[in-house]
Amino acid sequence: MKMLSALREIVDDVAHAGSFREALNLLVVNVRAALGTEVCSIYLINRGRDRFLFAANEGLNQAFVGQFTLAIHEGLVGLVAERAEPINLKDATEHPRFRFLPQIGEEPFHAFLGVPIIHHRTVLGVLVVQQRNERRFDESEEAFMVTLAAQLATLIAHAAATGEVGALTQGDAARENQLFKGVGGSPGVAIGTAVVVHPLADLDAVPDRETEDITVELLTFDRAVESVREDIRRIADQFSSSLPAEELALFDVYLHMLDDGAIPGDVRDRIRLGQWAQGALRQVIREHLRTFEQMEDPYLRERGADVKDLGLRVLANLQDTRQKKQYFPDRAVLIGEEVTPAILASIPAEKLCGIVSLRGSGNSHVAILARSLGVPAVMGALDVPLFDVENSTIIVDGFYGEVHVNPARAVLDQYRTLIAEELEFATELETLRDLPSETPDGWRLPLWVNIGLSGDISRSLDRGAQGIGLFRTEIPFMSQERFPTEEEQRVIYREHMTAFEPRPVTMRTLDIGGDKSLSYFPIEEDNPFLGWRGIRVTLDHPEIFLIQTRAMIKANAGLEGILRIMLPMISSVGEVDEAKLLINRAYREVCEEGFDVKQPLIGVMIEVPSAVYQARALARRVDFLAVGSNDLTQYMLAVDRNNPRVANLYKEVHPAVLGALREVARAAHAEGKPVGICGELAGTPIGAILLMGMGYDVLSMNATNLPRIKWVIRHLTLARARRIVAKVLKMEDPLEIERFMQQELIDAGLGRVVPRHHG
Repeated sequence: MKMLSALREIVDDVAHAGSFREALNLLVVNVRAALGTEVCSIYLINRGRDRFLFAANEGLNQAFVGQFTLAIHEGLVGLVAERAEPINLKDATEHPRFRFLPQIGEEPFHAFLGVPIIHHRTVLGVLVVQQRNERRFDESEEAFMVTLAAQLATLIAHAAATGEVGALTQGDAARENQLFKGVGGSPGVAIGTAVVVHPLADLDAVPDRETEDITVELLTFDRAVESVREDIRRIADQFSSSLPAEELALFDVYLHMLDDGAIPGDVRDRIRLGQWAQGALRQVIREHLRTFEQMEDPYLRERGADVKDLGLRVLANLQDTRQKKQYFPDRAVLIGEEVTPAILASIPAEKLCGIVSLRGSGNSHVAILARSLGVPAVMGALDVPLFDVENSTIIVDGFYGEVHVNPARAVLDQYRTLIAEELEFATELETLRDLPSETPDGWRLPLWVNIGLSGDISRSLDRGAQGIGLFRTEIPFMSQERFPTEEEQRVIYREHMTAFEPRPVTMRTLDIGGDKSLSYFPIEEDNPFLGWRGIRVTLDHPEIFLIQTRAMIKANAGLEGILRIMLPMISSVGEVDEAKLLINRAYREVCEEGFDVKQPLIGVMIEVPSAVYQARALARRVDFLAVGSNDLTQYMLAVDRNNPRVANLYKEVHPAVLGALREVARAAHAEGKPVGICGELAGTPIGAILLMGMGYDVLSMNATNLPRIKWVIRHLTLARARRIVAKVLKMEDPLEIERFMQQELIDAGLGRVVPRHHG
């Protein structure tokens, strides 16, 4: 328990240090004390120079910190990095790789323990402890060091990305030409000005920052405190007749904490020293929390939660004030801890040119929304220093998942050339709008769109969409504060059906759960993607299902266009049978009301492995199949598509996924039923070729991708696509498949749709 307590304290101190340099210094001091050793050092790799930097130390010559370097394969430190595992020696001087370094103050230290600092398989540095006497550090000490190094790896990776590691030798972090890696969320390139969306009410996420105007900052803080006071008084009045006196007294305690001589006074002192209000609040609340955490009395310890709650309330008010005043430049790149659809809605569409989200992956819903808007996006860019990039010039490379902050002129020029070429290609693609999606050897492959917002309608029709392959009906549900009525739903559905008349419209029944939630119908589960979602929710609530399907059927009254109702997250034939009974009941009820309506077609989404293996049995029961390749890939590979840590494992061209896609097409055609796909794979040139070669009857995608895919189809024969599929299905590695497909595109004269790197 003593080791665990020490570990937590060290990690906490380091995480809340004022700077990276301070964090390293705290680390070596605290580790040396915790283990009772004579020396603790940190060596960080400078890959540009291929050397280790003596980055921090307690116990040796401080004058050489940030000055001395070591060749990357030199000494025991180099050996730890090479092996990427701990080295624990009783007498280091006897090891053949030992190197004595008297210039940094080394003495004949015998005991040596070096632990690699590893982030995403890359060694970033080595954490070392040393001692004069001969002894092997015990297992608990080694485990302590390994645990500490693992927890600190993210901090050091972030510092390497922001230039703070290099700044240890240069004095200040290099702010120009910074490159951060994420994953491509939406293809394309954008150059614009960074607009940071501040994390709401998260004290730990607030950075230190010098204020530009102390008076304004003090006034802003005072307004926030008074607003919280008013809220507390209002709540106290509201409960004055229903709560006992001792409970009501808590509100008085809150108000006393907000007296000028308490928390606000301490915060104002920090602001007067030049700290902005949010940073000053964070510092003061953390100090108060530490005081309460050290109290022996359990009741008093728990009062720390009250302090934190007050701090969050004031912070939320401070951030609300700033949000309301947020200014959006003409070419705004939205950057946030987690950019959500609600945040996107806050910025005028004509000003948004790019998105960078520190969380999420290429297949999270904000990425899908970005693709539908045609806005380049990078997801999972964990190391972007959120509060340091505001108002900076930003390049968003959605092809390669790169974010360039304050890029050099040469980099800017390269990207401007790339953007100009993309615009020229887009203009050329506009001429294809009214031409058929047909291969040179006469195979027609209809291209439909995935749609969710009314704004998608004109964008889709302008690009020549031949139908709606996926109407995400949950989006109207998500924009309400209650379930929409049957009539409200009918109006929305009718708008889309009328706009696309006489083209077919495919409406997916309500698909909530997983990463899609309704504020008024919360679903809280330990594993939501394997829980209550999609058809499982609506079959358990037939009243919701019946209202929705009745609205769909009514919306189709008097139209030529075919209504196709699609069932999400089907995992067994029983679910289909049950859903069909409800849809048929809804149809009869609508007819009895006097509406002139056609019987809708019913289809199943193939999204889970069980549906792949039962595809033929499912096809017998319905009118069509449609693969949801996003979820199918996630479930086939056991990879959370929203988790940037495993984003590199999410491969829609994984051999197992491609094999499943081929089997679904065969099963549908064996039963004489059409099969389509409405996942993101359909909107990629590689995916379109493979799906065409597998025999898919319809490809549905975001409108942005449609012209590009039509161009590919019009330039590649079906016969060639089939030959390509035959070769790909024999391959065993997704990277091999990606490389092969990119070369095939180039060989076919379609290199313009292969992403090119600025370098």
